[in-house]
Amino acid sequence: MASRSYQIDAIIIKRHKFAEADRLLTLFTADYGKVRAIAKGALRPGSKLGGNVELLTYSRLMLARGRNLDIVTQAQAIDTFLPLRESLELMSCGFYLSELVDTFTEDGVEDRELFELLLNTLQELASSENGERIVRYFELRILDREGYRPQLQRCANCNHELLPEANYFSPAQGGVLCRSCGDLDMAARAISVNALKVLRFWLNNDFASASRVRINPDLARELKILMRDNIKYILEKQLKSIDWMDRLASGDLLR
Repeated sequence: MASRSYQIDAIIIKRHKFAEADRLLTLFTADYGKVRAIAKGALRPGSKLGGNVELLTYSRLMLARGRNLDIVTQAQAIDTFLPLRESLELMSCGFYLSELVDTFTEDGVEDRELFELLLNTLQELASSENGERIVRYFELRILDREGYRPQLQRCANCNHELLPEANYFSPAQGGVLCRSCGDLDMAARAISVNALKVLRFWLNNDFASASRVRINPDLARELKILMRDNIKYILEKQLKSIDWMDRLASGDLLR
């Protein structure tokens, strides 16, 4: 007979108020994938669960199996990524990463590599002053992990080798188009030689190598637009956290 209790290390990627003093948590784990659980009494003053089940906290949890949802009985924070909580910009990036993971994954599907990617990315964010490059790298890697690796080496339509010139990026066709094919795709967006070089390099290297790439503001803006367009097309919606990130960047939230 299986034990009614089990222990997991999890990153809290989503939470909602549940009943009067409880939290409904979405946990992302290495061994069980995405798990939903109830933290009873987490909202009560002095609760031992409280700060250990905050959003974007990496915690060791003891869970009891329930009929519909498992119950968090114990929690101990392993890493709270404190610098994220001291910066609205970095925290908004963290929310976006968690929403990406929540949206792209199904409950109960183990994905240890994605868990390690999220954990490492949050650690990188916590030691960074600017999260833009980290976010772009994570977007590309999660697309690759979830089966949406963009075609960056050859034209996604005619399969001809891409020339070192301005080409086009088409979310609908899953990658870069040559000039000839791109001219026929009204929804395709221009992609510069440098943007294509960066995406190719990031897709085939770890973050330590990716972080050494120099990116000027114009290139950073181009990469952000390309990646957002691609993700919006794949998910068929705009993620809620993007609006908050944009309002924060424009200063609207600080007025």
